[in-house]
Amino acid sequence: MTNDDQRRSDAQNAGDRLLARHVREDPFAAAFKATRMPMIVTDPNQHDNPIIFCNSAFEKLTGYVSSEVVGRNCRFLQGPETSREAVARIREAVEAGADIAIDILNYKKDGNPFWNALFLSPVRDDEGSIIYFFASQLDFTNVKSREADLAAARHRAEEEVASHTEKLESALKARTLLVHEVDHRVKNNFLTMASIVKLQARVTKDDSHKRVLMSVLNRVEALSTVQRKLFTLDDVSRFDISDFTKEIVTDLVGAVGRDDIRLTLDLHPVFVPAVKATPLSLIVNELVGDAVRRGLSDGGGEIHVVVKRLNGHFLIRVEDTVIPVEVDEESAEIGRILLETSARQVEAQIEKTVEGHRTRVDVTLMVDAAQEKSH
Repeated sequence: MTNDDQRRSDAQNAGDRLLARHVREDPFAAAFKATRMPMIVTDPNQHDNPIIFCNSAFEKLTGYVSSEVVGRNCRFLQGPETSREAVARIREAVEAGADIAIDILNYKKDGNPFWNALFLSPVRDDEGSIIYFFASQLDFTNVKSREADLAAARHRAEEEVASHTEKLESALKARTLLVHEVDHRVKNNFLTMASIVKLQARVTKDDSHKRVLMSVLNRVEALSTVQRKLFTLDDVSRFDISDFTKEIVTDLVGAVGRDDIRLTLDLHPVFVPAVKATPLSLIVNELVGDAVRRGLSDGGGEIHVVVKRLNGHFLIRVEDTVIPVEVDEESAEIGRILLETSARQVEAQIEKTVEGHRTRVDVTLMVDAAQEKSH
């Protein structure tokens, strides 16, 4: 076996050991492997700090498969126009064991360049020694022409994340070191995506395009709220849909800024598997958003939200009384598709009743028996 073969084997073994620490059902390990965000882990304790694991999103981004990546230093992504200054800054950060967020021109396997928003962080053990480096990538080639605005948006997002870092650290101590970094970067990327959408909305002149962008931003923020809730729970395997509902409904109605909207809540703790958090959050977001679109934001009215158990099932009900206004058909259709798609994902039933100016939508689905018994 050659030295290169031995090093590649050592790197592969290190990656296997890393994943073996997480049970198959571990949502964090599953998220690392399945997320659309390209991510890699390197081992600085091996020669030349080789990659020991990459997820499928990284393979899709770069064109390299795992067997071509594991055991190699990340420099293979560099090319003829890669900034030597950027490379030097990354090297200095690695040597210093420091975080770094930097934009760098990288190259795919087929030779095509892409602009990479790289986030790199060391992962330390209890004694403070660096045991891994964790890196996530974001391909922003298509928006490079707005580099200055994007850099400012990313800077604002990083400042906001930094202001909450201390609180996040205390909530994440019970989890593995690698999970700490995955959580931090996913939040960071949600903020970056929201900032990019806000930036595009500000520069867009067409009102219809602006409305579409703001609806996208609303859904990104709903997903970001779910992410934050999941990663601050003591038990990350389950999710209290009533707790999320209270926050998102209050935020949505508060954002309208009208005193003539009367909000009432009848919420009871209902715990569901964490894998259902995303579709359920979108269901709540779309139901309340539909009420706002149909007239709450113009003429006020009443909105009543219920979350409770029903003998092995649980119910989400959004009932509103509004004076209807003309609704943008495209926005309404997108909301309907999202609602129906999310309901199918969790095998939920939707029943809608309209009586005059009163609309009631009931969403019912099964509650996992083990989750039900624990509460």
